[in-house]
Amino acid sequence: MTLSHSQEFSDSATKHMHMVFAQQRAAFDANPYPDLDARRTKLFKLKKQIIRYQDVIAAAINSDFSSRSLDESKLLDLLGSVLEAEHAIRHLRKWMRPSKRHTELLFLSNRLAVQYQPKGIVGVIVPWNFPVYLALGPLVAAIAAGNRVMIKLPEITPATNAVLRRMLAEVFTEDEVCIFGEEILDPAQFTSLPFNHIVFTGSPAIGRVVMRAAAENLTPVTLELGGKSPALVSRHYPLADAAKRILHGKATNCGQICVAPDYALVPKEQVNQFAEECKKNFTAMYGSNISNNSNYTSIVNDRHFRRLLEILDDAKAKGAQIIACAEYDRDKDARRMPVHIVLNCTPDMRILKEELFGPVLPVVAYDSLDDAIAYIKAGERPLALYCFTHDSTERDHILKQTHSGGVTINDWGWHVVNHDAPFGGIGNSGMGTYHGEEGFRELSHAKTVFARHRFFPTQLFYPPYGTWVQKLALSFFLKKGDPNLK
Repeated sequence: MTLSHSQEFSDSATKHMHMVFAQQRAAFDANPYPDLDARRTKLFKLKKQIIRYQDVIAAAINSDFSSRSLDESKLLDLLGSVLEAEHAIRHLRKWMRPSKRHTELLFLSNRLAVQYQPKGIVGVIVPWNFPVYLALGPLVAAIAAGNRVMIKLPEITPATNAVLRRMLAEVFTEDEVCIFGEEILDPAQFTSLPFNHIVFTGSPAIGRVVMRAAAENLTPVTLELGGKSPALVSRHYPLADAAKRILHGKATNCGQICVAPDYALVPKEQVNQFAEECKKNFTAMYGSNISNNSNYTSIVNDRHFRRLLEILDDAKAKGAQIIACAEYDRDKDARRMPVHIVLNCTPDMRILKEELFGPVLPVVAYDSLDDAIAYIKAGERPLALYCFTHDSTERDHILKQTHSGGVTINDWGWHVVNHDAPFGGIGNSGMGTYHGEEGFRELSHAKTVFARHRFFPTQLFYPPYGTWVQKLALSFFLKKGDPNLK
């Protein structure tokens, strides 16, 4: 029996992957604590390469999507990556500094500190929607923390994969950073490697698979999983402005963003006006016919396009009103799909059950603010929450009563690209964080170091027990127990 060409190619790629893992393990063992200058040098090289390759990368992403705005790729994938690298370069000295801690009174005069030690080899698993930012963001955190990195890129972005592989290979050896892509036919082969940490971005369903695989090696994971992120519009906020900002969040990258507003909660008497404002703002941004608009991104492939059509058909069959924000022929225009506003949604519709990840915006009407909050709390905890209100009491009430990975107030998504704050999910939307100092900490081992003073008599706490020093310490800290307890 002979192997097919594709199988031989996959077997060769798998062998290469295991070889790189062994090389990175040996290289890390030989240099387990890169100094500040070494880490900064790598980050400078990475930043320079992103800037050099910006046009090539944007063109590659455009090719993989069949149509993706070049400016959108530069603004979201590339600018965000450069800002994150710059932030790490500026703050890395402070992050690496051991953190002095206070001993218990019982151990006064001794020294206690936490040292942040590189974990080893970090595996990064990247989704297709932002294949550059969601690869390079974790890469920045991993390099800052002193780790070696293996990156698994999605199989449906081959052009982007090729450019990133070339770009990184020019400044990193394989035992420092290595890219894998569509040549790894079974992603489980990657996740089964005994990494020291895995960063995964994707759906909750695949996140569970990754976590199960990581558990076999007791590998810690950072999961960024998306979910149904709500945009809650208060009666105390201008409706037209809220519609403009929510619509922008739904149209950017054609809604294929893990932190895109998934649905809008709008006061019931304002629902129709909200839909009209959304359509008006879409036209202002992209025009009434987007079939040849280079500023508007396509759905990434036919499979995802069909999924969205099925969700819309399900909603329509169950009584929803669907409003396309631009002229659209689903047969002729195919994957260049405008935002669709969906009214009269009911709980049995797929549109309110599934993460949409596309240009479809269901609108849920509410009576009172507490009703809207209860609706959010009834679902899984989202990756992001968007709160539109100028009332500080109302804002604080929403923040305290709801859980989400992050929040942007009076807009959408901008908390993600501010790199001095952590980014991550909670519950069904993920666990762990990266970006900024929290990303450095996430991919470092916080090692406690207790240094006994030369003359500190810890031996006084050794057996035999019952000495006067031990009795004095117990009496001071524990006082007396309750003699009536049996």
